[in-house]
Amino acid sequence: MTRSTETAVSLEVNGAGSVLRLDNRCTLLDVLREQLGLTGAKKGCDHGQCGACTVLLDGRRVNSCLVLAVTADGSTVTTVEGLATGADLHPLQQAFLDHDAFQCGFCTPGQLCSAVGLLAEADSTGEHLDEDAVRERMSGNICRCGAYPHIVRAVLEATP
Repeated sequence: MTRSTETAVSLEVNGAGSVLRLDNRCTLLDVLREQLGLTGAKKGCDHGQCGACTVLLDGRRVNSCLVLAVTADGSTVTTVEGLATGADLHPLQQAFLDHDAFQCGFCTPGQLCSAVGLLAEADSTGEHLDEDAVRERMSGNICRCGAYPHIVRAVLEATP
């Protein structure tokens, strides 16, 4: 008797429901990029060290290259493509533009999703964020261009 190497997985991605038949070894990042055509999350290191693949899984930031898609069955996923509401940018997206918080743009989707998660975490605990706290909490997202000071300012501006 052989086992099936595929599983039906139900995901809500950026507000749209999907039921996909997936190889059990497939990562959430690969599903987002290859099956759903959402290329905002980037494949950087593929080891969870750079943060370019950061998305929100049930509101929490995760490195999607480390999440097996089958373990996300029934979950809600938000990618950078799902942050804006129509033509209205998410406040963090606008802050990134206002503060020139990107250069090449490769890390920007992961930085944005991580920052959205960071603000939600701080809001739920009542934590006051300062520059040091933002730098520490965003340390899992690498920017090879060195836009860190601009990113920190953008996150602080978007802090409620």
